[in-house]
Amino acid sequence: MKSRAYVSSVGLVPVGDHWEKSIVDLAVEAARGALKGSGKRKPDQIIVGNMFSAVGAKQEQLGALVASALGLAGTPAYKVEAACSSGGTAFNVAYNLVRSGAIDSALVIGVEKMRDLEPEEISGALAMAESAEYTQFVGASFAALNGLLARYYMEQLNVTRDELSAIPVIDHANAVTAAHAQFRKAITPEVVGRSAMIADPLRLFDCAPVGDGAAAALIVNDSAASGSKRRMAEVLGGRVATNEFSIFEREDMLDFKSSREAFKGAMSQAGLVQKRLSLIEIHDAFSVVGALSLEAMGFSKRGQGSKDAKAGKYARGGELPINTFGGLKARGHPVGGTGMYQIAEAYLQLTDQAGKNQVEGAEYAATQNIGGVDTTSAVHVFGRAA
Repeated sequence: MKSRAYVSSVGLVPVGDHWEKSIVDLAVEAARGALKGSGKRKPDQIIVGNMFSAVGAKQEQLGALVASALGLAGTPAYKVEAACSSGGTAFNVAYNLVRSGAIDSALVIGVEKMRDLEPEEISGALAMAESAEYTQFVGASFAALNGLLARYYMEQLNVTRDELSAIPVIDHANAVTAAHAQFRKAITPEVVGRSAMIADPLRLFDCAPVGDGAAAALIVNDSAASGSKRRMAEVLGGRVATNEFSIFEREDMLDFKSSREAFKGAMSQAGLVQKRLSLIEIHDAFSVVGALSLEAMGFSKRGQGSKDAKAGKYARGGELPINTFGGLKARGHPVGGTGMYQIAEAYLQLTDQAGKNQVEGAEYAATQNIGGVDTTSAVHVFGRAA
């Protein structure tokens, strides 16, 4: 018999340069924040979402290592990896286990330690989201692939430079009042358009920054939920989907098929239509990825994602607020942790704990976490707990 699943509490480490903290320190800090509301009950499982701890921290066995550091040795614990969607995918594993009744509770942690690496090492680690045999072999960085995608998007669908800049501008505006965001400063389209070139046409302010961070959530069913559900968010649906692995293999490079299918599946499971959503946290590792994500999930028509953003549709006071704490561009993108930051932010919105970033009257929220260039997409839908 399937059970209801709830996020009962979350923990966040501000994204930034945590030189004095290890990957385990970050994971433990976020986990302890999430466990504060659990009383004396221990989670039935610990699931860690992470992309490249073996490269970034020379460390694997993260599940058991974090369990031991938390004083929870003996608890089943393991790591889930799905490139930059590792956090969202780890949460999906926990959600399905709790919802199925196999376990009553799970602690999910998304974590990444990036700043200890040199820039070329980070570029190489991120490239592991693509094919080692083909894409990496010819030296195509992850930024270069997204640059090619952005150029194709702009030329095929008549998107201007100012329009492409719109989503980063929204992100930075929302991050100004977000305590855990990495860059809390507003920017203009001119700032984006004049910033340093990274991979033509993508400029520095089109691209998510490098940072360290961790976010965690405790997910429980009715049996493990103690007391009032007023400070809980119900997980109404969740789906992970995949696309043809590399963009050059796809019939249409501008069709984010895995995001479309994951969103459709999660919303169907939740029993909601998209107009019921109060906000969505999207995966905008690059400005073009944010625009194509909004189009794939049906919020904008083809070629209109950036244009709609420029027109104000996705601002905090617009028709559908996105990235309410700054998104990947301004909150930051510690890759294995990003999906869990999104989920923690949705929880804060639906429990009226978002402070100055609160979306008035938020009832339902969705999160979309991508690995690769829409190679894997994890989408979850949340509502206020009844």
